[in-house]
Amino acid sequence: MLAVDTNVLVYAHRQDSPFHDRAAEVVRELADGAATWAIPWPCVHEFYAITTHPRIYAPPSSPDQALAQIDAWLASPSLVVIGEADQHWTMLRDMLQTGRVSGPVVHDARVAAICAEHGIRELITQDRDFSRFPRLRVRRLLA
Repeated sequence: MLAVDTNVLVYAHRQDSPFHDRAAEVVRELADGAATWAIPWPCVHEFYAITTHPRIYAPPSSPDQALAQIDAWLASPSLVVIGEADQHWTMLRDMLQTGRVSGPVVHDARVAAICAEHGIRELITQDRDFSRFPRLRVRRLLA
């Protein structure tokens, strides 16, 4: 099963992104396909925060636009939204240690740990920081 990182979701939503066309195509194929795919809950939260932030986008997406986008993804029958499970601390601790993580990369370690807890082996992203976590294979959006 594939998981989708925040940056891919943002690019798919924001038509002003230089990566919009490719990201929208990838997310649309996943949402319309029969294969199960995943979005980690932290990526949903971060998507909303980024797309509605006036210092990141001028103009930002309105709260209603961001919520409508999330609702559209959640309507995909093949989507599974994943979050922390029973082994979260064990997985996160391992990601923090093996990835030598500190500071803002802790968020990425959290996403990687959630994916590992749910048996997800591959994440679609443009974020190079995920290469720190060998349990999770990275599929670059623009590979």
